[in-house]
Amino acid sequence: MTIRALTQVSTGRNGVGAFVLQCKKLEFHYCDWAGSSKGMNIFIKTLLPKFAAEHPQIEFNVSPRPAKHPLVTGHYINGHQKPICVRNLEPTAILQKVKLLRDASGEKLKRVHKPVTSINPSVRGVWSPYHGNGMAV
Repeated sequence: MTIRALTQVSTGRNGVGAFVLQCKKLEFHYCDWAGSSKGMNIFIKTLLPKFAAEHPQIEFNVSPRPAKHPLVTGHYINGHQKPICVRNLEPTAILQKVKLLRDASGEKLKRVHKPVTSINPSVRGVWSPYHGNGMAV
């Protein structure tokens, strides 16, 4: 009996095997003297170092942006960016926004028409009450 190689190779899917985080970079822009950046300045000094230590796979970039509102921008592996303005927010609220950017996929929000989507088609087909022998009513 001869040995043959596989004709089809399985396709990689995120979440099966190794997980790849979609967010690759987070940028924090702040102003030193503006009142709307007060929460951002506290966040950068207190909460950001711990968050950055917990997520070494994400690149963090902190830069001043004088006379502008504070901004957090997420860069994703698909090339998209999501900016979020965090003016007048408390440091804990900014942390929630940063976690939202970290967990996002980078895709635009779209309406879900069907509750379940699958890459693999159903083996048994789509069920309908009109298939088969029918039911006596």
